[in-house]
Amino acid sequence: MLSRKGLIPDDYLLTRLAEDVLQPKFETESRKARFVAKNGTCNVAHTNIREQGRFLQDVFTTLVDLKWLHTLVIFTMSFLCSWLLFGMVWWLIAFAHGDLDQKGDDFVPCVTDIHSFSSAFLFSIEVQVTIGFGGRMVTEECVSAIVILIIQNIVGLLINAIMLGCIFMKTAQANRRAETLIFSKHAVITVRNNKLCFMFRLGDLRKSMIISAAIHMQVVRKTVTNEGEMVPLDQIDIQMDNPVGTNSIFLVSPLIISHVIDKNSPLYDLSADGLLHEDMEVIVVLEGVVETTGITTQARTSYLSDEILWGQRFVPTVSQEDGMYAVDYSKFGNTIKVATPSCSARALDEAGGLERFKLQESTSAGASVRRRIKRQHTKDK
Repeated sequence: MLSRKGLIPDDYLLTRLAEDVLQPKFETESRKARFVAKNGTCNVAHTNIREQGRFLQDVFTTLVDLKWLHTLVIFTMSFLCSWLLFGMVWWLIAFAHGDLDQKGDDFVPCVTDIHSFSSAFLFSIEVQVTIGFGGRMVTEECVSAIVILIIQNIVGLLINAIMLGCIFMKTAQANRRAETLIFSKHAVITVRNNKLCFMFRLGDLRKSMIISAAIHMQVVRKTVTNEGEMVPLDQIDIQMDNPVGTNSIFLVSPLIISHVIDKNSPLYDLSADGLLHEDMEVIVVLEGVVETTGITTQARTSYLSDEILWGQRFVPTVSQEDGMYAVDYSKFGNTIKVATPSCSARALDEAGGLERFKLQESTSAGASVRRRIKRQHTKDK
């Protein structure tokens, strides 16, 4: 069982999160191109690469990066081609020594029981995979046969090491572990501890943990420098507020990762109205070490401006039942509306903080109510 036993229903892994339930789809205007997709893939196409030979200088990494179909084809063809090549060599040795002709009992062949190319091909397979059925073997009659035997064994070991290593690395790739690291579909901006915060939820479905997990965030937007240079993908780091107070997070249950929007934040001037028209993307990267394999893994996602909910917060997912903590993943992406100022964090600071801002709002609201009452009394008269 992949998920934490007793905390997640058995049929959970066969379904999607509650927030991903299929809804009726309507045609809308085309959305901006994402830099990082929701599943973590980078939406970047590399074109006009002239030095293609650089990929061949690192053949092993190139093989690991190939699709599974291409890797399996190369895996099969590497063995078949080597067997056919050395089968031809063994047939030529037997042909040159005269082993293919019927001889007397005193004749000693280079390789016994080779009568055709088929038998030479079978002997090549026996040598390279060390099967040794016992019917064919190399004799001490020909030095060339002994040399070819040594060369084929060395070549076979090299092919085994490269191809089996490639298959192992593909099956143990770190991005496979990232499939069970989930992010909330939406991020939220709301008030936490009297400060405006950007928040999203992160969870791990597996029982095995991610060691030394750390979160990195960036805002990607189009900017223009003071000199007039246009930077289409300007990546600005976002400082994180760790929920456990250390450099790494303890991802046993879903965590709400928050970023305090202060004067050092790239979201400092963002307001509720400005969010609707803002062309930006918030990229979230989780890095850590897989407990079972010791391999570093990375999970990524991103949030566009229309995927950031202003004035909402996540509902709790952890409850205590029968002496243990239970996580309800059906509420993983659920949010509720809360009272949140619609102005930017800069406007809040200029107003003297959240408390003074609330006081000003209540004063203005009371004044507007009194004006309406006064106008109503005037009309009645």
